[in-house]
Amino acid sequence: MPIEDLSEFVEKLEKAGELRRVKTQVDADLEISEILSRVMYSNGPAILFENVKNHDMPVLANAFGSLKRLEIGLETSDFTEIGQRIVDITKMEMPTGIFDKLRKLPELSKMADIAPKLQKNGPVTEVIEDAPSFDRIPILKTWPKDAGKFITFGLIATRHPETGVRNLGVYRMQILDGTHALMHWQKHKRGAHHYDIKKDLGSKIEVAIIIGGDPATVFSAVAPVPEGLDKYVFAGITRKTGIKTVKCKTVDLEVPANAEIVLEGYVDPSNIRMEGPFGDHTGYYTPPEPYPVFTLTGIMRRQKPIYLTTIVGKPILEDAFIGKVIERSFLPLIKMFHPEVVDFSMPASGWFQGMAIISIKKRYPGQAKKVMMGLWGMGQLALTKIFVVVDEDVNVHDLNDVIWAITTRFDAARDTTIINNTPTDTLDPASPLVNLGSKLGIDATQKTKEEGYQRDIQELVKSDEVTKKIVDSKWASYGI
Repeated sequence: MPIEDLSEFVEKLEKAGELRRVKTQVDADLEISEILSRVMYSNGPAILFENVKNHDMPVLANAFGSLKRLEIGLETSDFTEIGQRIVDITKMEMPTGIFDKLRKLPELSKMADIAPKLQKNGPVTEVIEDAPSFDRIPILKTWPKDAGKFITFGLIATRHPETGVRNLGVYRMQILDGTHALMHWQKHKRGAHHYDIKKDLGSKIEVAIIIGGDPATVFSAVAPVPEGLDKYVFAGITRKTGIKTVKCKTVDLEVPANAEIVLEGYVDPSNIRMEGPFGDHTGYYTPPEPYPVFTLTGIMRRQKPIYLTTIVGKPILEDAFIGKVIERSFLPLIKMFHPEVVDFSMPASGWFQGMAIISIKKRYPGQAKKVMMGLWGMGQLALTKIFVVVDEDVNVHDLNDVIWAITTRFDAARDTTIINNTPTDTLDPASPLVNLGSKLGIDATQKTKEEGYQRDIQELVKSDEVTKKIVDSKWASYGI
């Protein structure tokens, strides 16, 4: 059975020795974040702060800060299973053409076993606050020069104004006062797209911010699923069973029934203020920029909720482990659209969008560039600024092997592709303009004569099979 809520996840983490409880009083203003940065950079455990100054709500952080904890939460040690389930469903339910697959993705929501199941009430409806305010929640200030307190692990729920497809995204929110916050949804994110549609119609957009939930739903909010796939359905795919939902009280949205806290409200496109600075996962403070205001209209919560949060900064922190699971779980989808792909890696130090390494089974000239162009056209991979393509004999997870391939199979003049004026991650501190910069493609595959390689291909050094078998048979006798 899948984990149903955050409390059950805490129990499982503690039983596995992956969680520590801190009973000493701590301050949500900088102190908790300083503790967490030390714990995360040293690959430490999840932390449950039980005594937060001026608050009666405990704070949970670093809950997903290791692959072991993600294996516990998602109940699998092979994260490619998640993406493979989507591939298997598309093969069962849809025509064979790629574009037909993309058009039919919304129909996944009709599959009863993974579709969300609406309930009259749930644990998150135990308390309905009469005078909702952010002030009672132990929201952290992370870094000294941050503009204030930020919600960093809220699952932002919106609904596509035309199709009704639901989205969950993780976008930071800067608290302005008890009932107002700034919604930092970047241009390329799906929540921002929903907002833009309502803005063009001259309307506000209803939003719900979900704090805490079962691990599969939290993961689903971060995951860059294919366009048209309802995030609640993806949570059901991840869990192998549909999530339970309830209706919000002040907005027309459904939210997970087992959440800890739900903040209801709307974002008004006519109310824009400067947001930031904020110490982000690039390791730099992002400068102030204009973003719209969220107005709080209601709070639903458990009787004794846990405030789930995270901190971001220079890699490697908690988000890097979530990124590794995204990388593994979406490999089957990448292979579905690009069958020549063997493996795929996004190094944690590249903060998700910085770099990806792809190995392929190369069959024809120019295939590496074909793969680069295809991946730059796939969803959030459009924001990745460096692609390195290698042959199938190179381990994309071993940077030493990748560097060897680059230095022995790559010629700078022949094998570099630079594309200017392309979308970039809003947080990229190197791009010349916000949201606009360049891409670099490095073709580190072995070249053929058709690709301009006029020399004889040099033979790789490797052992012969006869000697290998002799040594294998005698290995125990060597005493090594």
